[in-house]
Amino acid sequence: MKRTSCVCGAVLLVAVCFGMVGAETIDIAAIYALSGIAAEGNASSLLGVQLAVDEVNAAEGLLGRKIKLLAIDNKSTPVGSVVAAEEAVVRRVVAIIGAAWSSHSIPIARVAQQKGIPMIATYSTNPAVTAAGNYIFRVCFVDTFQGSVMARFARRDLGARTALLFTNLTSEYSMDLSRYFRSEFVRDGGSVLGEAQYKIKQTDVANLVETALEKSADVVFISGHSESRLIARKFQEAGVQSVLLGGDGWAGDNSLLEAGDDALRTAYYCSHWSPRSTREQSRRFVARYGSKRSFDVGAALAYDAVMLLADAVRRAGSVDRIKVRDALAATSHFEGVTGVIGFNAERNPVKSAVIMEITNGIPRYLKTVTPE
Repeated sequence: MKRTSCVCGAVLLVAVCFGMVGAETIDIAAIYALSGIAAEGNASSLLGVQLAVDEVNAAEGLLGRKIKLLAIDNKSTPVGSVVAAEEAVVRRVVAIIGAAWSSHSIPIARVAQQKGIPMIATYSTNPAVTAAGNYIFRVCFVDTFQGSVMARFARRDLGARTALLFTNLTSEYSMDLSRYFRSEFVRDGGSVLGEAQYKIKQTDVANLVETALEKSADVVFISGHSESRLIARKFQEAGVQSVLLGGDGWAGDNSLLEAGDDALRTAYYCSHWSPRSTREQSRRFVARYGSKRSFDVGAALAYDAVMLLADAVRRAGSVDRIKVRDALAATSHFEGVTGVIGFNAERNPVKSAVIMEITNGIPRYLKTVTPE
């Protein structure tokens, strides 16, 4: 997922140590928004990193050493992300975990690639993240995949013949996801009746409601983040009969999933994981950490990223960055909480997506979709 904003300021560096002894530690950086517009949404990702580090250290660490976690604030901006990445370079970290938003991960990835630091993005779905180079990995699927997943779901499961797109002009994530959905929906025999555009802070959505009522498409795809809540509920209040669909931007927004008089009656969205997954790793994760604050899909992805890094370090038998990178690239069947992870040539995981159904504000697992 991805958004962009600009603020200036110094990087806030927080060192979080879990039971470390002596100075012989393995230092890793977790770069997320600790302040600014993305901080609330990023909290669960940092929590997932902390849970995993704590767990690894409690089990005697890595190669006989404890992990030292450096949580670095990217200030919710691309510029802040560059500064944070440069701070990680100065700290001589073995690897970087993060970020969540693609607009933050992309500039971090450029620095990490230049300096030869392995990086694992957690919730960044834009294909450009790993395109930065061979040191950059991720544990989430990419937007090309989830756009296709939702388009095929609309056509094949819901039987939709027509679709209408609602796209956030201030978000590359939203624009790209709408584009991928459109391409697959048309390729699969559907017809896109139009694309209505809006901006992130737009509160008057009367024109969007009018468009939805006028077009009366079988499905409406809202490719945004938290702003999707306002649009979706306004559509519902106005009596729009189209089935509402969203991407993984909905998964990280609990405000979309609230019961009450204005709760979403029926909608579907794409996600990376469901707490109701029956996989053994997922059941153990939920049993151990399910009561934690900010526990959600972001936490699960971040947890997987740290555990994947730990697995690579063990297989490499070293904290040498080149050897760790090579071990990550060789990953073929890592059993994570969010699924089995194996990397393709672009260092993107070949893994399944989950489609969630919202009924009266309550999300439930509907189905798992594997890559075709």
